[in-house]
Amino acid sequence: MQNFRFDVDEAWAKAHNEMLRDTRRLRSSAIVMGVIALIVGVLCFLVLDPSGPWRVIVPVLCATVTVVAVAVGVAAPRAVGSAQRLYDDYPLVPAVIAEVKPRTVQLLALVNVNVDQTQPPRWALALRPVSAIDGHHRKRGTQVPSVAVSGRRSARSQDTWDEITPMPIAWGTPDTDVIEAARKAIPHELWEKLEKNRKRLEDVKKTKLNLLVLD
Repeated sequence: MQNFRFDVDEAWAKAHNEMLRDTRRLRSSAIVMGVIALIVGVLCFLVLDPSGPWRVIVPVLCATVTVVAVAVGVAAPRAVGSAQRLYDDYPLVPAVIAEVKPRTVQLLALVNVNVDQTQPPRWALALRPVSAIDGHHRKRGTQVPSVAVSGRRSARSQDTWDEITPMPIAWGTPDTDVIEAARKAIPHELWEKLEKNRKRLEDVKKTKLNLLVLD
Protein backbone atom coordinates (compact mmCIF):
# COMPACT_ATOMS: atom_id res chain seq x y z
CA MET A 1 0.00 0.00 0.00
CA GLN A 2 1.31 3.43 -0.91
CA ASN A 3 0.55 6.86 0.48
CA PHE A 4 -1.12 9.42 -1.76
CA ARG A 5 0.12 12.98 -1.39
CA PHE A 6 -2.14 15.92 -2.14
CA ASP A 7 -2.89 19.34 -0.68
CA VAL A 8 -5.83 18.97 1.69
CA ASP A 9 -8.40 21.75 1.63
CA GLU A 10 -8.67 22.23 5.39
CA ALA A 11 -11.89 24.27 5.17
CA TRP A 12 -13.49 21.59 3.00
CA ALA A 13 -12.28 18.84 5.32
CA LYS A 14 -13.67 20.64 8.36
CA ALA A 15 -17.09 20.79 6.70
CA HIS A 16 -17.14 17.31 5.12
CA ASN A 17 -14.77 14.96 6.93
CA GLU A 18 -16.96 12.88 9.21
CA MET A 19 -14.01 11.47 11.13
CA LEU A 20 -12.96 14.97 12.15
CA ARG A 21 -16.59 15.78 12.89
CA ASP A 22 -16.81 12.76 15.21
CA THR A 23 -13.71 14.01 17.03
CA ARG A 24 -15.27 17.46 17.52
CA ARG A 25 -18.43 15.84 18.87
CA LEU A 26 -16.40 13.76 21.30
CA ARG A 27 -14.59 16.89 22.49
CA SER A 28 -17.83 18.82 22.94
CA SER A 29 -19.54 15.94 24.75
CA ALA A 30 -16.59 15.47 27.09
CA ILE A 31 -16.47 19.17 27.98
CA VAL A 32 -20.24 19.30 28.57
CA MET A 33 -20.01 16.23 30.80
CA GLY A 34 -17.20 17.86 32.75
CA VAL A 35 -19.19 21.05 33.27
CA ILE A 36 -22.26 19.11 34.44
CA ALA A 37 -20.15 17.05 36.85
CA LEU A 38 -18.62 20.24 38.24
CA ILE A 39 -22.04 21.84 38.78
CA VAL A 40 -23.36 18.70 40.48
CA GLY A 41 -20.32 18.61 42.73
CA VAL A 42 -20.75 22.24 43.78
CA LEU A 43 -24.47 21.81 44.44
CA CYS A 44 -23.88 18.69 46.52
CA PHE A 45 -21.28 20.51 48.58
CA LEU A 46 -23.75 23.31 49.23
CA VAL A 47 -26.87 21.30 50.03
CA LEU A 48 -25.69 18.06 51.66
CA ASP A 49 -25.42 17.72 55.42
CA PRO A 50 -22.00 19.10 56.46
CA SER A 51 -21.67 16.34 59.06
CA GLY A 52 -22.20 13.54 56.55
CA PRO A 53 -19.45 11.87 54.51
CA TRP A 54 -21.28 12.38 51.19
CA ARG A 55 -20.71 16.13 51.35
CA VAL A 56 -17.05 15.42 50.63
CA ILE A 57 -17.23 12.15 48.70
CA VAL A 58 -19.65 13.30 45.99
CA PRO A 59 -17.84 16.57 45.17
CA VAL A 60 -14.50 14.72 45.01
CA LEU A 61 -15.96 12.15 42.62
CA CYS A 62 -17.50 14.91 40.50
CA ALA A 63 -14.20 16.79 40.43
CA THR A 64 -12.46 13.63 39.23
CA VAL A 65 -15.02 13.19 36.45
CA THR A 66 -14.56 16.83 35.46
CA VAL A 67 -10.78 16.52 35.21
CA VAL A 68 -10.99 13.29 33.17
CA ALA A 69 -13.67 14.67 30.84
CA VAL A 70 -11.78 17.90 30.16
CA ALA A 71 -8.57 15.90 29.59
CA VAL A 72 -10.35 13.74 27.01
CA GLY A 73 -11.82 16.81 25.35
CA VAL A 74 -8.41 18.41 25.02
CA ALA A 75 -6.48 15.26 24.08
CA ALA A 76 -8.84 13.84 21.43
CA PRO A 77 -8.23 16.45 18.69
CA ARG A 78 -4.48 16.36 19.34
CA ALA A 79 -4.42 12.57 19.04
CA VAL A 80 -6.25 12.63 15.71
CA GLY A 81 -4.28 15.55 14.28
CA SER A 82 -5.06 17.71 11.27
CA ALA A 83 -6.72 16.49 8.09
CA GLN A 84 -3.45 16.96 6.18
CA ARG A 85 -1.59 14.81 8.67
CA LEU A 86 -4.20 12.05 8.46
CA TYR A 87 -4.05 11.86 4.67
CA ASP A 88 -0.25 12.06 4.67
CA ASP A 89 0.27 9.36 7.30
CA TYR A 90 -2.09 6.60 6.19
CA PRO A 91 -2.01 4.37 3.08
CA LEU A 92 -4.23 4.74 0.05
CA VAL A 93 -6.79 1.92 -0.29
CA PRO A 94 -9.66 0.95 -2.58
CA ALA A 95 -13.16 1.35 -1.19
CA VAL A 96 -16.65 1.05 -2.65
CA ILE A 97 -20.16 1.93 -1.66
CA ALA A 98 -21.40 -1.53 -0.69
CA GLU A 99 -24.89 -0.61 0.50
CA VAL A 100 -27.17 2.40 0.19
CA LYS A 101 -29.61 3.27 2.96
CA PRO A 102 -32.03 6.21 3.25
CA ARG A 103 -29.66 8.30 5.39
CA THR A 104 -26.28 6.59 5.08
CA VAL A 105 -24.15 4.42 2.83
CA GLN A 106 -21.86 1.59 3.88
CA LEU A 107 -18.28 2.16 2.71
CA LEU A 108 -16.35 -1.10 2.30
CA ALA A 109 -12.55 -0.98 1.90
CA LEU A 110 -9.78 -3.47 1.23
CA VAL A 111 -7.08 -2.88 3.84
CA ASN A 112 -3.82 -4.38 5.06
CA VAL A 113 -4.05 -5.18 8.78
CA ASN A 114 -0.29 -5.56 9.25
CA VAL A 115 1.23 -2.91 11.50
CA ASP A 116 4.48 -3.28 9.53
CA GLN A 117 3.40 -2.28 6.03
CA THR A 118 6.68 -3.58 4.54
CA GLN A 119 5.65 -7.17 5.30
CA PRO A 120 3.54 -9.21 2.84
CA PRO A 121 0.00 -7.84 3.15
CA ARG A 122 -2.66 -9.53 5.19
CA TRP A 123 -5.87 -8.42 3.55
CA ALA A 124 -9.09 -7.59 5.31
CA LEU A 125 -12.38 -5.83 4.67
CA ALA A 126 -13.09 -2.69 6.72
CA LEU A 127 -16.53 -1.14 6.95
CA ARG A 128 -17.72 2.34 7.90
CA PRO A 129 -21.19 3.89 7.67
CA VAL A 130 -21.03 7.43 6.26
CA SER A 131 -23.63 10.12 5.69
CA ALA A 132 -22.29 11.67 2.50
CA ILE A 133 -19.34 11.56 0.12
CA ASP A 134 -19.43 14.59 -2.14
CA GLY A 135 -17.87 13.96 -5.53
CA HIS A 136 -19.20 10.39 -5.80
CA HIS A 137 -22.47 8.96 -7.04
CA ARG A 138 -24.60 7.59 -4.23
CA LYS A 139 -25.05 4.12 -5.66
CA ARG A 140 -23.81 0.63 -4.89
CA GLY A 141 -20.49 -0.26 -6.49
CA THR A 142 -19.20 3.33 -6.78
CA GLN A 143 -15.43 3.38 -6.33
CA VAL A 144 -14.27 5.67 -3.52
CA PRO A 145 -10.47 5.96 -3.14
CA SER A 146 -9.71 6.33 0.56
CA VAL A 147 -6.98 6.12 3.16
CA ALA A 148 -6.98 3.42 5.83
CA VAL A 149 -6.84 5.07 9.25
CA SER A 150 -5.67 2.47 11.75
CA GLY A 151 -7.17 2.49 15.22
CA ARG A 152 -6.64 0.04 18.05
CA ARG A 153 -4.71 -3.20 18.46
CA SER A 154 -4.94 -5.69 21.31
CA ALA A 155 -2.17 -6.89 23.60
CA ARG A 156 -2.49 -10.34 22.06
CA SER A 157 -1.91 -9.16 18.49
CA GLN A 158 0.62 -6.35 18.42
CA ASP A 159 1.55 -7.14 14.81
CA THR A 160 -1.91 -6.50 13.38
CA TRP A 161 -4.57 -3.81 13.71
CA ASP A 162 -7.93 -4.71 15.26
CA GLU A 163 -9.68 -1.63 13.88
CA ILE A 164 -9.21 0.28 10.64
CA THR A 165 -11.46 3.01 9.29
CA PRO A 166 -11.63 4.05 5.62
CA MET A 167 -11.55 7.83 5.09
CA PRO A 168 -12.46 9.01 1.56
CA ILE A 169 -10.08 11.27 -0.36
CA ALA A 170 -13.22 13.26 -1.25
CA TRP A 171 -13.49 14.32 2.40
CA GLY A 172 -10.19 16.16 1.97
CA THR A 173 -10.72 17.97 -1.32
CA PRO A 174 -13.50 18.95 -3.75
CA ASP A 175 -11.05 18.62 -6.68
CA THR A 176 -12.35 15.77 -8.85
CA ASP A 177 -9.01 15.57 -10.67
CA VAL A 178 -7.28 14.74 -7.39
CA ILE A 179 -9.91 12.14 -6.54
CA GLU A 180 -9.55 10.54 -9.98
CA ALA A 181 -5.75 10.55 -9.68
CA ALA A 182 -6.09 8.73 -6.35
CA ARG A 183 -8.43 6.15 -7.90
CA LYS A 184 -5.98 5.48 -10.73
CA ALA A 185 -3.06 5.24 -8.29
CA ILE A 186 -4.62 2.14 -6.74
CA PRO A 187 -3.56 -1.03 -8.63
CA HIS A 188 -6.32 -2.57 -10.74
CA GLU A 189 -5.89 -5.97 -9.07
CA LEU A 190 -6.76 -4.46 -5.69
CA TRP A 191 -9.98 -2.98 -7.07
CA GLU A 192 -10.74 -6.44 -8.48
CA LYS A 193 -10.02 -8.15 -5.17
CA LEU A 194 -12.34 -5.74 -3.37
CA GLU A 195 -15.09 -6.23 -5.93
CA LYS A 196 -14.75 -10.00 -5.65
CA ASN A 197 -15.24 -9.80 -1.88
CA ARG A 198 -18.00 -7.19 -1.86
CA LYS A 199 -20.53 -10.01 -1.39
CA ARG A 200 -19.08 -10.57 2.11
CA LEU A 201 -20.61 -7.37 3.43
CA GLU A 202 -22.87 -9.19 5.89
CA ASP A 203 -19.89 -11.13 7.27
CA VAL A 204 -18.08 -7.85 7.96
CA LYS A 205 -21.14 -6.47 9.75
CA LYS A 206 -21.07 -9.43 12.14
CA THR A 207 -17.55 -8.64 13.35
CA LYS A 208 -17.02 -6.69 16.55
CA LEU A 209 -15.08 -3.80 14.99
CA ASN A 210 -16.28 -3.96 11.36
CA LEU A 211 -13.03 -5.61 10.25
CA LEU A 212 -12.96 -9.04 8.59
CA VAL A 213 -9.62 -10.67 7.84
CA LEU A 214 -9.76 -12.54 4.55
CA ASP A 215 -8.57 -16.14 4.26
